[in-house]
Amino acid sequence: MTYQETLAYMSRSGRFAMKLGTERTRAILDRLGSVDRGLKGVLIAGTNGKGSTGACVTSILREAGRHVGFMPKPHLISYTERIELDGASVSEAEFVEAFARIKPALDAVAAEMGQATEFEMLTAMAVAYLAPRVDELVCEVGLGGRLDATNVLDLGVAVITNVDLDHQKYLGDTIEQIANEKAAIIKPGNRVITGCEGVALAVVEEHAARAGAELWRLGHEITLESMSRGWDGHVMSIRGPGFAFDDLELALVGNYQPANAALAVASAHTLGHASDDAVRRGLARVAWPGRLQVVSERPRVILDGGHNPAAMTKAGASLRALIGDERLVALFAMLSERDPHQLLSALRTLAPDAVVFTEAASAAGHAVNPVQLASVYGPGAEAIAHAEAALARARSLAGPDGNVLVCGSLYLVGEVLALARQATKRG
Repeated sequence: MTYQETLAYMSRSGRFAMKLGTERTRAILDRLGSVDRGLKGVLIAGTNGKGSTGACVTSILREAGRHVGFMPKPHLISYTERIELDGASVSEAEFVEAFARIKPALDAVAAEMGQATEFEMLTAMAVAYLAPRVDELVCEVGLGGRLDATNVLDLGVAVITNVDLDHQKYLGDTIEQIANEKAAIIKPGNRVITGCEGVALAVVEEHAARAGAELWRLGHEITLESMSRGWDGHVMSIRGPGFAFDDLELALVGNYQPANAALAVASAHTLGHASDDAVRRGLARVAWPGRLQVVSERPRVILDGGHNPAAMTKAGASLRALIGDERLVALFAMLSERDPHQLLSALRTLAPDAVVFTEAASAAGHAVNPVQLASVYGPGAEAIAHAEAALARARSLAGPDGNVLVCGSLYLVGEVLALARQATKRG
């Protein structure tokens, strides 16, 4: 099959279909020879910060000379981003080959247990492709933890970044319920590293104790001091059991990123690959697209993929600290599975001068109508159906000295990122 034919096959049951549980993924990997057994690395759950933490761990390990596989979620532009080896996404040809290798196992399991979902297929093929090629694997959990396909993995280090309200339809209506779902990635004997607080931390502590897992907590065993350098990132000091690093430079923007970096440093230390040089170079060089990422100037266009209230509020506070009283226009879209009132309340905390609502083409049929969003939002809102036209309008409203924040939907962020890359290629 071609790359497009492969994607069409994988999406046949619906791009947004969901069947929670690990049984099919485990069965597929077992038919492939249990290729995940013996893999070491980091499995990362949490409401926000999973991708940034994974990117930091991956960067540190690569600077230590390790061959590293990274399984981030979701992708922004191409499905090939879901399988990353030594800092680079696989090619379309490699993606097709990886799928072809697991296809017989998929067919056999489908006959016994039903068709695997797109996410289960992606998880199994990523693990099967990366396992023989890497020293360590860094994997971001998709949704929750307990019933996520990635929870078949036992990599030795379990990170739970934080817990907030998100995906309540699947994970529960309280912080405690959601924390129980996420803490279920902890396996017996793991090292658990967390940035959780309050009731969520109590849940993680309980799960770790039950599994006989050693627990390192940010603000307790791990300490962090940081200072913002504006658009240049942060300077930090991070300490923990057996490690201490001062004057670290972190390339990522956002006041919440030092916490993610601290969890990453502790993870790399646990794996035995946190030399001073590796940590310094890794954090100074880390890149993570779509998280307060500036893609053009005059006006400054910033992409942020935070798509739950907590993430949007944190990103908004960080952005306001960076731009001060400069003009801000938001370009916003969202999926229909989310509560528009909650996200629009978070959007208002940014105090944008104007908002342009739109719809990502890649989320067609699963996005909230932009006219509806503009109606709910009220004064200062416009609705433009197509993302490219909406971006042009937002840029016009911002003016050359202003800012455009693209937010609310990773699908929208991905489309604008693709447009920015195309513009860069055109020169």
